[in-house]
Amino acid sequence: MSLSFTHETLPQRVVFGSVASLADEVARLGSRPFLIASERTRVALPHAVRHTEVVMHVPVEVAARARAAAAENDVDVLVSVGGGSAVGLAKAVALTSGLPIVAVPTTYAGSEVTPIWGMTENGRKTTGADPRVLPRTVLYDATLTASLPVDLAVASGLNALAHAVEAMWAPRTDPVNRAFALEGIHYLRAGLPILDSFKGRQETLLGAHFAAVAFASAGSGLHHKICHALGGMANLPHAQTHAVVLPHVLALNAPAVSDRLAQAFGAASAVEGLHDVYEEIGAPRSLRELGLSEEDIPPVVDAVLEAVPPGNPVPVTAANLTALLRRAWAGEDPQ
Repeated sequence: MSLSFTHETLPQRVVFGSVASLADEVARLGSRPFLIASERTRVALPHAVRHTEVVMHVPVEVAARARAAAAENDVDVLVSVGGGSAVGLAKAVALTSGLPIVAVPTTYAGSEVTPIWGMTENGRKTTGADPRVLPRTVLYDATLTASLPVDLAVASGLNALAHAVEAMWAPRTDPVNRAFALEGIHYLRAGLPILDSFKGRQETLLGAHFAAVAFASAGSGLHHKICHALGGMANLPHAQTHAVVLPHVLALNAPAVSDRLAQAFGAASAVEGLHDVYEEIGAPRSLRELGLSEEDIPPVVDAVLEAVPPGNPVPVTAANLTALLRRAWAGEDPQ
């Protein structure tokens, strides 16, 4: 079989080790840092202007206030410390200012390695891709994830797993990012069951990085389109929503999924392998428990159908999408 594909490697400095080097990494890019981190974040950065209004799904009005604060203080480098919401806000500022970002993840969200931004307005989440929002430097320190509550750590790790699984069939998938995805699944499968240990957190963080690199290249597939609609329209928590939806999208696409995905999970099938992980770590299973009402399902279906990416392995219809969301809402077996 002949191969023909175009793969683009994104330019980024990745430092895996200790947050103690943060000041040095920031100094490589600027001297007047704007630190975006929630009030409970303990990472310090001398002489930084600190901005603590970090909100899930980045409402446009929150982005506007952060942009204004950055401009008023004449900063020249953005520093995000936190999960996807913190780096998402930094991206919103970078989108209009062009300022470089140093990202320090404290979850397994993966947003730190993608050029994808997202903001919410009037119940609708809009996303896009722009090279200006790709963090120039990412500093990983597994000790920073130790304070995550267990349920949030599990959900965040499964969000990372969703990046890897979906990269196997996403619109721009190719052999390079599928290799990253499979390596990501390997580390996530090993790390997620032992998140109470430093080894588990470190392996999960490394797996999340590989998964996000694959996702950044392969693009956003059906799973992410569903989760973006749920997050924007129903304001559901990001990581938990991804964790609940993933098994259902995998079950839908399972007939067309490569055997290599099953091998990465060490199971007879990808669906069975993912199920084993969920059983082992006590994963969330129901959109109803996250706050979605049954009446919200039809408008979410309509929104997703408008955004279904080309090339999904299985045709997506109103009927099978509704059935998928109803099973996810009720917490039923994906199959």
